[in-house]
Amino acid sequence: MSQGIDKVADCLPLLPLKDIVVFPQMILPVFVSEDICMRAVDAACAKDRFIFLSAFRSEINREHDTFFELRVSTPPPFDVYDVGTVASVMRTRKLPDGRTKVLIQGVSRALILGLKQSDPYPVVSMKLLLDKEITQEGEALCRSVKEQLEKIVPFGRSISPDLLMLIEDVTDVGRLANLVASNLGLKIVEAQKVLATSDPFERLRKVHTLLLRELESYTSQSRGYSHSKEESAKSQREQYLREQLKALKHELGELDGKEEVEDLKDKILKTGMTSEAQSECLKQARRLERMNQDSSEATLTRTYLEWMVDLPWTKVSDSKIEMSHCKKILDEDHYGLEKIKDRILEYIAVKKLNPDLKGPILCFVGPPGVGKTSLGRSIARALGRKFVRISLGGVRDEAEIRGHRRTYVGAMPGRIIQTLKTVGTRNPVMMLDEIDKLGADYKGDPASALLEVLDPEQNHSFSDHYISVPFDLSQIIFLANANRLDTIPAALRDRLEIIEVSGYSEEEKSEITRQYIIPKVIGQNGLNPDLVQFQDTAVNLVINSYTRESGLRSLEKHIATITRKLARYIAENDEKGKDRKLVKVTPKIAKELLGEERYFSDDHDIYKKRIGVGVGLAYTQAGGEILELEVTLMNGNGKLILTGQLGDVMKESAQTALTCVRALAKDLKIDADKFTTQDIHLHVPAGAIPKDGPSAGIAIAVALVSAFTNQYVSQDVAVTGEITLHGRVLPIGGVREKVLAALRAGIRKVCLPDKNRGSFSELPLTIRRRIDVRFVTKLDDVLKVCFENNEFASGSSSDGENNQSRQERTSKSVDNISAANG
Repeated sequence: MSQGIDKVADCLPLLPLKDIVVFPQMILPVFVSEDICMRAVDAACAKDRFIFLSAFRSEINREHDTFFELRVSTPPPFDVYDVGTVASVMRTRKLPDGRTKVLIQGVSRALILGLKQSDPYPVVSMKLLLDKEITQEGEALCRSVKEQLEKIVPFGRSISPDLLMLIEDVTDVGRLANLVASNLGLKIVEAQKVLATSDPFERLRKVHTLLLRELESYTSQSRGYSHSKEESAKSQREQYLREQLKALKHELGELDGKEEVEDLKDKILKTGMTSEAQSECLKQARRLERMNQDSSEATLTRTYLEWMVDLPWTKVSDSKIEMSHCKKILDEDHYGLEKIKDRILEYIAVKKLNPDLKGPILCFVGPPGVGKTSLGRSIARALGRKFVRISLGGVRDEAEIRGHRRTYVGAMPGRIIQTLKTVGTRNPVMMLDEIDKLGADYKGDPASALLEVLDPEQNHSFSDHYISVPFDLSQIIFLANANRLDTIPAALRDRLEIIEVSGYSEEEKSEITRQYIIPKVIGQNGLNPDLVQFQDTAVNLVINSYTRESGLRSLEKHIATITRKLARYIAENDEKGKDRKLVKVTPKIAKELLGEERYFSDDHDIYKKRIGVGVGLAYTQAGGEILELEVTLMNGNGKLILTGQLGDVMKESAQTALTCVRALAKDLKIDADKFTTQDIHLHVPAGAIPKDGPSAGIAIAVALVSAFTNQYVSQDVAVTGEITLHGRVLPIGGVREKVLAALRAGIRKVCLPDKNRGSFSELPLTIRRRIDVRFVTKLDDVLKVCFENNEFASGSSSDGENNQSRQERTSKSVDNISAANG
């Protein structure tokens, strides 16, 4: 069909193809169902029967767009590869299902220059890509390709004999490449790369590479089949010898596995298991005696008995409780956390006075890296018991807690029983790590399965599905830790005593780093503590400029980075024969070793006053953060626009703040028309991070008042609290984390709800001395702090007057009572 190729027009109808690349000299049927494609075929038949074919670029192959051969320049929906094939429509036929069968033959490669029209059918302008003349090197490559193609046929590759005869007579390099590539069953990307290669010799070389790959694949499969056949023969021979051995033992009067079963029976009687468990194990042992020892059921029974005899039915750790020793260990392992240590010592004291008491299950809740797991390890060390940790993060299967029934293939006990076997005692301290990250799916709810484990009234007879007999868990001291409480089911949370482990202040981090982290890291990196010293200013630089977290993990990583670099420096000097000298880590050296600072104290400019920006405080899983709530006004009709990925509660809080400010517009000296003639846009930066909660309500109100009155807001004041429609400020949670976040940002003045006085008074004195806290009850109190030139009085002043008069009356009555008593 190469006749008339010189008469091909510069513009041809385009027929996009799915999942196939057509090569020149290739004859195949194409099934067309779309109307636009059928019109393109009809247009080709009505003219010179030439049509342009090219494959669609699929989503899977978009990652290969960097290859020149896979370039696509036409816009969707006709995003086909630039290099395609000019083909001749040989004949068409309508099918009963409405499709049209089009028989085509590839004529020549061509390149799309542009899309001329897309309606009623696509037409592209193109130019033909003709192959160069053959060279002697090309003849050698042709012979090699033909030889490789003949080698593939014996492996079962379906290549017709007619094609092999045809290829024998082909001497043209480009035509041979097209014929072989069209019959290799290549993927779309590989076939397109071959088609788009302009040099025929290079095109044939790619085909030759693909042929070698196919041949290697078939050879590997053949070797694998031979290996499998040999393994099968070996397995049959072993089975035959095993049967012979069994027959010989039977003639000698020996029962296979009898000694093993007797040994298991002795262990069952010596382990001290309960009578119910002992009865079940002896029953299974008798069944095992009657079984064929090579059967799968015998293997399952033997595994079950081995699990049962390995469990610590009576083994316990000897624990002698001394309160002074326990306090010493807690102080050695943890700095600060006085309130938490006191609660742990109370727990240990009760255990000492009443060992049989079913005490509460302590759950440490706090940000990552504050020492929740290490607290459990310290409790175990103080009690003289073994410590084990079970990670529950991502557990979704109830069988992880209760185990699988023995009827299942590969059945095993749950994690509780597995851990007891590993630790070897029945009274360890067991930490349930990440209990807030338990999942649930069609396989069950592991959180519900934990209810029995953690209930002191039930866990003395815990039933694991695998062992199928009660096991006493009452002597285990269960502890738990979590990052958040809201994801723990209510029934499970009810069984826990929550102990909040808050983040550390800068002073606490500095002290912990000097006392614990630096000696630990120096020892881990093989350094001499006498030769490496960290200056306090260097430690403070790492804390403030390279970490911003409530815990200590990132801080420890940065300290470890410094010591590793020092270890390398000392090791290199040792090789050079230099004497070791004292290395003092100064702020300058720390910055050189850690690189540029990641955090700056001027991220939030506390000295710059801004209009429409309120500074709020947020509590996250990672600790506290400050929020800059930005409000701007635009001409409109009073619509409230919220951006920054806010949650439903925060959206409602913003609406409440706007309604409150609008209701108090007269007292705040705000023109009421602004609420109907201007749109309000509230944005909370860091839009990729979800935000929710009501505690930003008062900060939103401050930003709204600033925007409507055009007054500057002091940026050295952070506020937090839930606002009501009447301007009252309600209490919030996470006071410690929010106060620490303000201090990290350089803010020294914070407005807290008056009902949070108790939470603030529990903070360490070192933190309370560094911050100026104003306790507020209404919006007016907040505005007086945030606006230096406060020329308005809040509409809630009447409430304040009522409160004042009420307080005066109370004061007078107290005075009268005192006078009467006097």
